[in-house]
Amino acid sequence: MDQRIINLFDEYTHKPLSREEFIRRLTIITGSTAAALAVLPLLEVNYAHAETIPLQDDRLTTEYINYPADDVTMRAYVARPKQNGVYGGVMVVHENRGLNPHIEDVTRRMALEGFLAIAPDALAPLGGTPSDTDKARELFQQLDAKKTISNFAHGFNYLKTRKDCNGKFACIGFCWGGAMANNLAVQVPDLLASAPYYGRQPDLTEVPKIKAELQLHYAGMDERVNAGIEAYEKALKDAGKKYQLYIYEGAQHAFNNDTAPTRYNEEAAKLAWSRTVAFFKEKLNG
Repeated sequence: MDQRIINLFDEYTHKPLSREEFIRRLTIITGSTAAALAVLPLLEVNYAHAETIPLQDDRLTTEYINYPADDVTMRAYVARPKQNGVYGGVMVVHENRGLNPHIEDVTRRMALEGFLAIAPDALAPLGGTPSDTDKARELFQQLDAKKTISNFAHGFNYLKTRKDCNGKFACIGFCWGGAMANNLAVQVPDLLASAPYYGRQPDLTEVPKIKAELQLHYAGMDERVNAGIEAYEKALKDAGKKYQLYIYEGAQHAFNNDTAPTRYNEEAAKLAWSRTVAFFKEKLNG
């Protein structure tokens, strides 16, 4: 697909670009309204394909829980192996579409790897994630950044109260959630490992606060996010922080999202996932 179309869709999903303006500009690139509308299903996520792990899987225990944050009650999806035991806690942070079927599926995937996985809903203070992805994107503009980071950080306090958690924590996040994973590494001293996927970098002056080891995953074609890599890596080196950095050449932003057909890259997604799982097992199961 024309890279201009991918870049335009990325702008639409990450900036306050109206759907009308997006369609207008897409029509210019494709040459006609009919062609633009034909391309749309290839760009937008399709949650009909989100379920790779059944909602009711005999190997897992799943539930929705609430936990207290500073001045709100947060809602989250939790999954863990069915067998009783204590597991490392992994927070899964969604994209700027909220806690949707795809992220819940990713949470179940992480649980099948042997972790207690929790996926908070950033939009819980605003009534929760709506089914309309455009409405979800608009709600993200209303969130207070500092409060939202704190709301997620409180999720680790909740995990500490669970008897099925071993008290060791990691975080994985995608896109908006990748930025959150970077910020949680700054704000949560208990975090042992963080794996941001194509996420914006944190305030570089905050990098010395990081205690967690980082595993950074970037898409080779993601110019918007990748613009911050060089400065972030320098800050990590200057602060003596442990990190791994992987760039998946030819991959697009959101390459791990298998409900986004034009951007999903199976090879990159599987490699990044295998690296992340091995990283988490090393840090949380030792």
